[in-house]
Amino acid sequence: MHDPKMLEKIETAPGFIAALDQSGGSTPKALKGYGIGEDAFTNDEEMFALIHDMRSRIITSPCFNGEKVIGAILFERTMDGEAGGKPVPAVLWERGVVPFLKVDKGLEDEADGVQMMKPMPNLGALLDRARAKGIFGTKMRSVINLASPTGIAAIVKQQFEVAEQILSHGLMPIIEPEVNIKSAERAQCDAILRDEILKTLDALSGDLKVMLKLSIPQEAGMFDSLVAHPRVLRVVALSGGYARPEACAELAKNKGMIASFSRALLEDLRHQMDDDEFNASLGGAISEIAAASAS
Repeated sequence: MHDPKMLEKIETAPGFIAALDQSGGSTPKALKGYGIGEDAFTNDEEMFALIHDMRSRIITSPCFNGEKVIGAILFERTMDGEAGGKPVPAVLWERGVVPFLKVDKGLEDEADGVQMMKPMPNLGALLDRARAKGIFGTKMRSVINLASPTGIAAIVKQQFEVAEQILSHGLMPIIEPEVNIKSAERAQCDAILRDEILKTLDALSGDLKVMLKLSIPQEAGMFDSLVAHPRVLRVVALSGGYARPEACAELAKNKGMIASFSRALLEDLRHQMDDDEFNASLGGAISEIAAASAS
């Protein structure tokens, strides 16, 4: 059973979902963007401590609250950590921000034009632990590089099978089959993906609902039927490599989709900023992304 207040917030509130879920492979790049080079750490523990400090600074910033940020996706170590002396999920919800957890373990090598999710053998235990910590939902990512009907069908099938397991543990799944925005077949990928998701949504049992996290489509309005589908709680968009101004401009063309940006949210933040500079920069980014999500 989903927390009714969190459910209502995610389904109806204006704003967007912040993606703060960079994992092991992408953490050095995220730290570099924040102004911390690889010479600042000598092992994974030091690296993760630095990224946790960055995320804690973001989460505890006065502008990071439920007025414009309705949710935040966390890395597992962030869920288990603290910010301001309290567990991170509790800190977020005190601020009106609904906590989600990234649960996938990364991507398989490309086959049939797509990258499937790696196996998640301990998913059940992680879901139980997440729910006990006050997590509302999850996120898991696959990648589509080519307009392969069989590859995209396999991606969607895998995502929805795992989503049903997540729902059975009382959590809300965000299904993220990312279309590579650099793909030469991007428009075809978008169309095949939309149709495959619609077919799968129509076959869902009972009154189950899921969330979708999709690349901003090449053709504006391509995902309108997904936004309107009764089995979809919300459709959120990843920035996919766009810088923030372009990501916001493209998102605003798609009515009903809201942002779930990572790099486009954090791109101007630097470790060296004092608190006033940091909060002003983060606040500006939050306002810009929230405005684009209100289309």
